[in-house]
Amino acid sequence: MSATAILSEERDLDRSLVVVFLRGGADGLHLLVPHGDDAYHRARPTIGLKKSELTDLDGFFGLNPQLAALHPLWQDGLLGAVHAAGSEDETRSHFEAQDFMEHGGLAAGGWLGRFLRVRPDAGNSPLTAVAIGAQLPECLRGAPSCAAVQSLEDFGLGRHAPPGFAKQLAALYSSTPGLLGPAGASALAALERIDQLNKQAASPDHGAVYGKDAFNQGLQQIARLLKAKVGLQAAAISLDGWDSHLTQQTIIEGPMSRLASGLEAFAKDLGPERLAHTNVVVMTEFGRRIAENSAGGTDHGHGSAMFLLGGGIKGGKVHGEWPGLDESQLTGPGDLAVRHNYRDVLAPILTHLSPATPLQEVFPGHDLRPMGGL
Repeated sequence: MSATAILSEERDLDRSLVVVFLRGGADGLHLLVPHGDDAYHRARPTIGLKKSELTDLDGFFGLNPQLAALHPLWQDGLLGAVHAAGSEDETRSHFEAQDFMEHGGLAAGGWLGRFLRVRPDAGNSPLTAVAIGAQLPECLRGAPSCAAVQSLEDFGLGRHAPPGFAKQLAALYSSTPGLLGPAGASALAALERIDQLNKQAASPDHGAVYGKDAFNQGLQQIARLLKAKVGLQAAAISLDGWDSHLTQQTIIEGPMSRLASGLEAFAKDLGPERLAHTNVVVMTEFGRRIAENSAGGTDHGHGSAMFLLGGGIKGGKVHGEWPGLDESQLTGPGDLAVRHNYRDVLAPILTHLSPATPLQEVFPGHDLRPMGGL
């Protein structure tokens, strides 16, 4: 397989990025199965999946049955993937590998925070970036404006704000000189929109149905913000539970199901027009060992898979080169090689979002080789 462009030539304005981080080292070989590689079946006689069990994609790769809900998006050209992706970190430590990937290398702060800080067309909304969860993820460290929330109800002036308080603040900011005045007015406008949203029923559009788990509900919150047009440019959300040292089939069946149902509902909820202005990147800190272990699981490895969803994506294909799984092609103690650095996968997507952004400032110290390009 040869490297191909992962994005179309079309550029949309007012675009947003959603980063989904699979924490725990998701086994890309179990999500996006290379059933056409004989070495895969030899290495996994017990937990390996046959072609007949998969949703075949191209005669070589297939989707795990738990991800079957994503196949229509694949067929519509809205979902693509990059296999043998990851970073150069070889510690196989969850914490170190996650930090390295979220920081974009050894630089201070997060790569997504830097992107929002240096892009010349950044907006001034207080809701420029949102993280779903109790704390800010490392990728958003250093963002000019960012909030970590569990739900939209976390936004607002509070239940006990006196009547007319918002109007009083608006009048105060309107007479404030310098940058503080417009920033305050923008914040109040955003809060007003959120208050209006909270007064409405949180019903998804276009017949979308979200699961009741935290990941699905978090994606629904992001969709509500995107549809409300509050100036959201980036959102981050995590899905835990991928550390599958034993009984892998059982351990990650739930996370796979939640991932598929969440992304399927999110895409449907946004609808074609809004999805055309939104990109979703699914990534993990590292993959798993090629060979299954004696406990029916897999140990920490290296390369994994990334999924790309949304407008502009050249979907319906697995992009890049496949290094193969024969012993001579493995790296470390028996891992899938990282053929595609995750920063090179992100680069064309970030350029699509903001063409004039200097990506060397987003990923300092890395010799960028954007995958495919725009």
